[in-house]
Amino acid sequence: MQCVRIITQAGLARSDYIEAVHKAAAGDFGAAEELMKEGRCQFQEGHRIHVSMIQRESEGEAIPFSLLLVHTEDQLLAAEQFKILSEELINSYRRINRLEKGE
Repeated sequence: MQCVRIITQAGLARSDYIEAVHKAAAGDFGAAEELMKEGRCQFQEGHRIHVSMIQRESEGEAIPFSLLLVHTEDQLLAAEQFKILSEELINSYRRINRLEKGE
């Protein structure tokens, strides 16, 4: 169940990051920042659950290894990569916006 929760959080974060880029492309940087903030919160919750699993295993609890766990970690990594790329794209859109305005 924890893997499904992590996958859900990572998916929500990734969706927020993608929508933030779309908002920035349209010039709505306030909405883009809000979506990035929401995405970070979603990602942090998934990461928190993942860390708790790692801590439990380090304390001796057997965490079953499965394809679902591998997929879970892949989704977390993908969400983090989307965050990094989204931040760069939003910054680029800001720069383009300023240049177009002659600032």
